[in-house]
Amino acid sequence: MPKTTKKGDAKKSEIPSTLQRSESKAQRTFAKAHDSAVKEYGEGGRAHRVAYAALKHSYEKVGDHWEPKAQKGPSDDRARNGGPNASGKSAAGKPTGAKPGAATDDGPLDVGRHATTRVRPG
Repeated sequence: MPKTTKKGDAKKSEIPSTLQRSESKAQRTFAKAHDSAVKEYGEGGRAHRVAYAALKHSYEKVGDHWEPKAQKGPSDDRARNGGPNASGKSAAGKPTGAKPGAATDDGPLDVGRHATTRVRPG
């Protein structure tokens, strides 16, 4: 579903809540990038990733909203190198290719928040 109006403004009901609390330029950036990605890749996760990547080039998340960055550019070393085989650490400090639950130099990740199965009580 398009996230922009015919005038090019973001549809408030179609954008994430953190963007609803952000300035209109951040909303338009996300919405236009998302709509363009939907045309290229179809609706779904890839379109959302493209839209967030475009947003993160100029904005950073601060609390429950997005604020303009002091300097435009990639959000971290991994984004700077780009592509599916990017190298470097993410903004969270995780090495490239780290999977949820995978052990790193810092020890195992908190796998509880990544669990996809439920355990029945008792």
